Amino acid sequence: MGNTIVDPRDRASAGGVYVGGAAAGTPVPPAAPGAPSQPRVHMTLPTSPHTGASAAAPAFAHRAPQGPAQAPVLDVRHVEKVYGARNNVTRALADVSFTVMRGEFVGIMGASGSGKSTLLNCVSTIDAVTSGNVFVNGADVTAMKSSKLTRFRCEQLGFIFQDSNLLDTLTARENIALPLTISRVPAAETLKRVEGVAARLSITEVLDKYPYQMSGGQQQRVAAARALVTDPAIIMADEPTGALDSKNARLLLECFQTMNRELSATVLMVTHDSFAASYTHRVLFIRDGRIFTELRRGASSRQEFFNRIMEVVAMMGGEGSDAL
Repeated sequence: MGNTIVDPRDRASAGGVYVGGAAAGTPVPPAAPGAPSQPRVHMTLPTSPHTGASAAAPAFAHRAPQGPAQAPVLDVRHVEKVYGARNNVTRALADVSFTVMRGEFVGIMGASGSGKSTLLNCVSTIDAVTSGNVFVNGADVTAMKSSKLTRFRCEQLGFIFQDSNLLDTLTARENIALPLTISRVPAAETLKRVEGVAARLSITEVLDKYPYQMSGGQQQRVAAARALVTDPAIIMADEPTGALDSKNARLLLECFQTMNRELSATVLMVTHDSFAASYTHRVLFIRDGRIFTELRRGASSRQEFFNRIMEVVAMMGGEGSDAL
């Protein structure tokens, strides 16, 4: 059964806690024919003594379009993923639905084996769904043929993994330029884009270095630049800070904020770390292959949002990073 935690601060603000992409207290779009309903249990988290109710708009409200409603960049509809057959079946994802709007920075958290990485793999077309649909910029990637999907993945999706996956024989400049070279972007345009994104992410000084000459944090920022340089519809990040120390993790997360705020990049990040999740606009919590709840930052400071994330983590049965 899905659970919705309704923070009293969010009832007064545009932020809130959601299940299945629908806000508590707002109309829920009708489910697809035959789709199972999701019963909801409303609970209230303790109010932090350091915060009060706020009617301010979410921190990213400036991205909201004027006029007609904006279509989501990512629309996941009733996705299921099943492994095995007959009497040996594992349901990794069960009726997962949510949307991501352009310019959002969304985190996915859950315990080991909860299905969060499977969800990212299905959304990013690395793995195929058993049933359901995934739309990116209005295109149903679950219905694409292999040849078209490869091109779509190259042009519309950016990837950042726990291991930077840089090519050791190429400099940082060449690694960042690689997806543009594959897409046959003219050399002058490629150079302009590479230098532009490198300047924004503060890695200009390492452009002529090879991966072995860079720190782990610098390698991850180069990987972030490589994901961003093609101007993808959405960037998928899988545990990007998992192999970094606290200083480099913070630098990378600040790099993500720059990508999101200044370059309007849309980011979907899987993480086990509450600190990393506190940099996002909202967090989807996954348990047993389902969306357990969704926490929205709203007008809260990052410290306040971190505290609220920790409250959900504790309620899900653990504390801190060790629980996720």
